[in-house]
Amino acid sequence: MSTLTEAPPPLAAAEPTAKPPRKRGRFTPYWLLLPGILWLVVFFALPLVYQASTSVQTGSLEEGYKVTWHFATYWNAFSEYWPQFLRSIFYAAGATVLCLLLGYPLAYLIAFRAGRWRNLIMILVIAPFFTSFLIRTLAWKTILADNGPVVHALNSLHILDLTNFLGWTAGDRVLATPLAVVCGLTYNFLPFMILPLYTSLERIDGRLHEAAGDLYAKPSTTFRKVTFPLSMPGVVSGTLLTFIPAAGDYVNSELLGSTDTRMIGNVIQTQFLRILDYPTAAALSFILMAAILAMVTIYIRRSGTEDLV
Repeated sequence: MSTLTEAPPPLAAAEPTAKPPRKRGRFTPYWLLLPGILWLVVFFALPLVYQASTSVQTGSLEEGYKVTWHFATYWNAFSEYWPQFLRSIFYAAGATVLCLLLGYPLAYLIAFRAGRWRNLIMILVIAPFFTSFLIRTLAWKTILADNGPVVHALNSLHILDLTNFLGWTAGDRVLATPLAVVCGLTYNFLPFMILPLYTSLERIDGRLHEAAGDLYAKPSTTFRKVTFPLSMPGVVSGTLLTFIPAAGDYVNSELLGSTDTRMIGNVIQTQFLRILDYPTAAALSFILMAAILAMVTIYIRRSGTEDLV
């Protein structure tokens, strides 16, 4: 008996090779970055290049300036105005330290103890920004007036005797002295210290404080071992946001100081707007920027904060 053989099944049709999906929108992130890049190019990179070109020019306003690669302008400017550079660093550092000493307790209060008053205190911290920087600085001329209550109280407590010995004040007055300039810088830039500190402190988990208490740590030990190390990113950010603009400021020295308290910002302003020596002014600006950049880089690396390095 013959056996019937089944016909082999038909071969399945080969499936078409799947094409890779089109990479749609791969340039979208770059398009989103374009406005910011254009802003930086137009308002930062191009002025920086122009200033660099100006710093190596020679000539006069009547004859015109030409690029002659005169790098000696940098050395001449620094050798003539190095006291103003040191004074700017000293005043900015003093204001930064005072802002940290004043701002850290307030930021700590807002983050952990303010409760329902937190929003009100934050508004009070930010409120000075609604007033002109110039008006806020001029107000300190009234606060530190020679016949005002502040100077009278300092004289009664013999505090001016100590500040006179340290060279911060002169005689029975505070205006037109280094102390007045540092006070103005401290007041104007204090919010720049408080806000980063508050942001950093608010992120700290409260259970860490409870754990430290369960381990019989004193409040001072908890602050030293837990709170302050965890708030270091805010400390670094606040000190940078305070020191950098304070080092280049000239308004406080102009309004609250004297010729003996001139900062490098005052020199740059005078060179640009009065003497009209543009190469020297540009060279001073670059020296100040390079000095601040070097100090900030060293400071960030020494601080060891991973958020900023």
